[in-house]
Amino acid sequence: MNTGHNVTMSQRHKATLLRPSDYGGQARPQCHNVTKTPSFVLRTTAGRQGRKLKAGIRILFIFAGALVLWCSGAVPAFAQGSSDYVNKAWSELGKRNFDKVYELTNECIDKFHKEADGLAKTLSSFPPQDKMGLYKIMNDVATCYFIKGEALMRQNKRQEAKRVFKEAADKYPFAQSWDPRGWFWSIKEKSEATIKKLETGKVSEGIKKEKVIITKVNLYDEGAFPVDYDKYGEFTGVGTKNYKYIIKDPVGLSKAAGEGIYPNTSSVKFDPAFVKIKKKMFSINHWKILNSRDLSTAFYKWNLAPEPQGVRQFYIADILERSGLIEQAVKAYYAVLVHFPRTVGWTYWKTPWYIGKAALYRLKYLLDKYPRLGLSLKGASIKVVNGFDNNIRNDIFIVNPGKLIRKTFIENICRIWKRKRKLGNVVKTRGSGRVKLLKYAGGDWRLLVNNKPFIVKAVTYSPTKVGESPDEGTLENWTTQDINENGLIDGPYDAWVDKNENNDQDSGEKPVGDFQLMKDMGVNAIRVYHQPFKLNKKLFRQMYEKYGIYILLGDFLGKYAIGSGATWEKGTDYDDLSQQKNMLDSVRKMVLEFKDEPYVLIWILGNENVYGLGCNADKKPESFFKFANKAARLIKELDPLKRPVLLASGDALYLDVFAKNCPDIDIFGTNAYRGHYGFLGLFDEVKSAADKPVIITEYGAPSYYKGYTKKESQDYQAMYHRNAWRDIYHNSCGFGAGNSLGGIAFEWLDEWWKAYEPAYHDRKGLFAGPFLDGYMHEEWLGICSQGNGKHSPFLRQLKKAYFTYQGLWNNN
Repeated sequence: MNTGHNVTMSQRHKATLLRPSDYGGQARPQCHNVTKTPSFVLRTTAGRQGRKLKAGIRILFIFAGALVLWCSGAVPAFAQGSSDYVNKAWSELGKRNFDKVYELTNECIDKFHKEADGLAKTLSSFPPQDKMGLYKIMNDVATCYFIKGEALMRQNKRQEAKRVFKEAADKYPFAQSWDPRGWFWSIKEKSEATIKKLETGKVSEGIKKEKVIITKVNLYDEGAFPVDYDKYGEFTGVGTKNYKYIIKDPVGLSKAAGEGIYPNTSSVKFDPAFVKIKKKMFSINHWKILNSRDLSTAFYKWNLAPEPQGVRQFYIADILERSGLIEQAVKAYYAVLVHFPRTVGWTYWKTPWYIGKAALYRLKYLLDKYPRLGLSLKGASIKVVNGFDNNIRNDIFIVNPGKLIRKTFIENICRIWKRKRKLGNVVKTRGSGRVKLLKYAGGDWRLLVNNKPFIVKAVTYSPTKVGESPDEGTLENWTTQDINENGLIDGPYDAWVDKNENNDQDSGEKPVGDFQLMKDMGVNAIRVYHQPFKLNKKLFRQMYEKYGIYILLGDFLGKYAIGSGATWEKGTDYDDLSQQKNMLDSVRKMVLEFKDEPYVLIWILGNENVYGLGCNADKKPESFFKFANKAARLIKELDPLKRPVLLASGDALYLDVFAKNCPDIDIFGTNAYRGHYGFLGLFDEVKSAADKPVIITEYGAPSYYKGYTKKESQDYQAMYHRNAWRDIYHNSCGFGAGNSLGGIAFEWLDEWWKAYEPAYHDRKGLFAGPFLDGYMHEEWLGICSQGNGKHSPFLRQLKKAYFTYQGLWNNN
């Protein structure tokens, strides 16, 4: 998620236009059920065949049209090369080499516009993401118009720029441009927004104000609680790949399950509230309504949604939970485990999402959060063999749905008085200096600093001034920035708290500085990278000596093509020996410069490299991890204090490949955004696959959500952070998996450059995610706000999450 860290990129960062098919948080409509498909799902699948046939005809039409254009001599065969023009034009725009921009964009438009126009005529809406390759030339031509308009605007040729932006919007209304950080954005939307900015001097996102409808689910038929599945069927193959629940009394089970819970598909049809609105159900998009606050309508729509039953059941459970019907939500999540444990969905990032595992951990969360239910889940486990890659065809599911049973008196007492288990003797030590890792006989890991237990309570710190952007080459080095020229670094020492949030510095609101604010919050470390700016070592010494704050210092290891010498277009190749040398030289430079600094706590390698973006670790994970291990060995050769080396990965993707190829990396770090329930078994996954200690190198949530008040949004953000830290702590040494060493909250301060205009606090969601309104609003991730931006980089408005951490981190 951390797509910046002060990285300069050639492409201007634009917000994506999120289509209705992008709604739904974690899962997309593309879902698979590895189990035998129930008959009603077969009907749904059959219903899709007609749509697939129509789509196939359209694709043939597009191909035929392109072929006709080629045969007529209008375009070269398959028109290769349009993307090269786009990449080079973005690069030249970043350098402000405007003559070269015009040369490249005009040549691309002249060469490919006929085919682009033909493709545009075939569309009446945005094409699905998996069909974007068919429209590449159209998208590239439209992007060249946009880049040309940007160049004209930056030269203050306003009328010419408006004409070019209008031409792009009119000719290619459904064209989208690819942001290399992982999403598409609408050229028409951003062109029209830029025209409006040129005309009015104000930025407009085009967000329409909509009436917020708030409802909750009121069930017509609640059924029984809990459901006795042994009474209505038989569990077979429990704990094996052949698990199956065989229903023997479908009528009895339906009655016990109640409305909306499989196999009860009839009660909803007799629900009086449903009968009143059923005629309008066909016009409602089930993904869009899912993340609305109209939970009653969402419940009825999802009972009819054209999705595999496992997906339907999961989101019905989610809706019931948000309605406060916890007993019904527990039943619904458990129904996923019983009937559909092998269901697989896909995230926005095209990685598998195991719905059965998600249901299992949500169920555990609810049972722990609501002890009044008096239930515990015994024996439940879903293991996905080969589940760390993107190929679901090789997945093998070992399933035990477990049993919901009543808690005993002793279990209730033990829940209240959680005791740390005995650790046993130390069986392994990694590191020989002030910072060490210990492994105990029981499998627990502990971090020691100066021979005292240390839990990492860190934040990512990159206080970017409003209006600055790496995409426009205006980003300054925050470690040396002194805008008011008073001899003090701005954010660390001159930041002040706007206590009444009036966006003015009143008397009594004296400068206090971020370092002091972080110390007061309980922060003991920050995460920084030694690229692309030279870091101010004197500043870090002051931070360490006066405030007791360490740094986790990183090298991107070729991510975003940084340090490898590769171009952004081609990206880092981890098999390229010359690029390996460049990256090792970068790592060597970092260690030699900082090896004697007492404030360096841990060395970090990479940042979500497994997702790709400027590197090929997603395509060559084994090559990447082998090289990362080589870099770790180099660090240990150079660092006299032998501090731990951490790899910052992306969730658990390719965790098995990491385990096989990284013996010299001490800590598995990962950026994980799994929702407000915590990390859903991540610590157990790492313990089982790699037996390494874990630091969550990024986690967090925005403080803005469409349709919610400022207070509601900040409450959610604070709750998200509280639950994340709770999971981190409850898996630390002596508890849970016992391998958690702490976490790095993302991030300290809102950064305004990440979506569209760097001087405007964008509110549009960049991509779908497991958050309150179903979207990631990446400019709102800060624990502190910059208010309305006019006093940036000094003003701080402390969000509720700040005070949540102040309580958690200072009181242990």
